[in-house]
Formats: sequence, C-alpha cells, structure tokens
Amino acid sequence: MTGYRLRLIMPLGERFELDMKIKFLGHSSFLITTSAGTKIVTDPYDPNAYPGTLTYSVLDEPVDVVTISHEHSDHKAAHLLKGNPVIIRGNGKFGAEDVDFLGVETFHDNERGAKRGRNTVFVISADGLRIAHMGDLGHVLTSDQAAGIGAVDIALIPIGGYFTINAEQAQKVACQIDAGIVIPMHYHTPKCSFPVAEVDDFIKGKPNVTVRADSELEVTAGDVPSKQQIVVLKPAL
Repeated sequence: MTGYRLRLIMPLGERFELDMKIKFLGHSSFLITTSAGTKIVTDPYDPNAYPGTLTYSVLDEPVDVVTISHEHSDHKAAHLLKGNPVIIRGNGKFGAEDVDFLGVETFHDNERGAKRGRNTVFVISADGLRIAHMGDLGHVLTSDQAAGIGAVDIALIPIGGYFTINAEQAQKVACQIDAGIVIPMHYHTPKCSFPVAEVDDFIKGKPNVTVRADSELEVTAGDVPSKQQIVVLKPAL
C-alpha cells in the first residue's frame, strides 16, 4: 500500500495534528524534526568518499543536532551539514535542545568489533516517543544491550547484511526492543550500490507492511500500534 498518511490506531473520524516528522534522507541518514522544530540528523553520509557508489545528495538546510554511530565516512559526515549542530557520539546520556539522547554500545560486526569496530545505538526521546537509530549494528543484541536500549516506539534498523545485520537478524532485533514501528535502512537502492540486499528481502512475506511513495512519516505517541508495523520510506535525496 502506498501514498497515504500513517494513522495507525486513531479512532475512526478522529483527527489531530501529528507532532514529530521522520524523513528518510538515504542510506542510514534521517532528518527527525520535533514538534518544537528541533532538527536532528542521524549518521550523515559523505558521497564524495564513495564516488559512483553512494550518490545520495547532501541535505541543504541547517540542523541542530547530529548523531554519529561510528567513524565511517558514510555515517560521520557532519562537516557537510549546514548550521552549527551539536555533535553527539559515544555512549551515555546526552541532552540537546528539547531532546534526550541515550547512547548504547554495540558492535559493527559479530566478533565484538574485531572486524569493523564499535557501533553506538542512539535512543532519541522527544514528544513522548522513543526512537532507536541502530547505526551499523552487526549482531543480534545481547540481553544486556536490549535492556539498556529498552522498549522503543520506532526502530530505524539496517537490513542489508554484509556490513550489518541481515533481514532475519533485523527482525529479531526489532522484537528484542519491542518496536511498534520498524523503518528499514542501509540497503541497496539506485543511489547505493554497496554489496547489500534490497529492502524487498526484509519485507517479503511479512504482514503489516506499508510501502510509502514519499519520504516522510508524521507520528505522535498515540499513533504507535500495539502490533508491530514495518514502514518503508522512499529516500528523499
């Protein structure tokens, strides 16, 4: 199903303004805009570091906060963004503008970082929502990591395999953190020719899948379903 605004559990006939906007820019990068107007970018990429392979455009508007899950050029290019954003890296609790951030240490591979290093999962809390950006997670979570992240309303999860968890592992992770809405990222598209799987490998055969024709999801805490839903967004850039 495509092209409609997501209103998941709202009673029939009832309408109200949705507060938070989540826009998929491309690869693992999202622009999250709170109801107060704070603009957060996750894992900004540098297309110049991967000529002909990663060809998404760079966001052309000022932002307030940037989260960086790890130090690879397709995830750390805050220097290309406009404005004077607060840069958040690493583990622990952080605050910026009207938003709380929790960084939880994980790894970029299934050998505790021996192949590709460490990765930070960021839980972004604003407008009554908890959003987990999983970065380049390379393994199913341990029980301690899952507990540290906690239950989330929305999970932004890599699904492409090779560099990160694959489709099957991503589904396990989504269940580990009890995500109400799952938005896949880090997969093959016409603008990303890394050796990763396409999004169809993740959504094939699953119930409760919405494939949207646009890039942005508007949501409030009241919209989060009790039964997990996958929402595929079109890369904006």
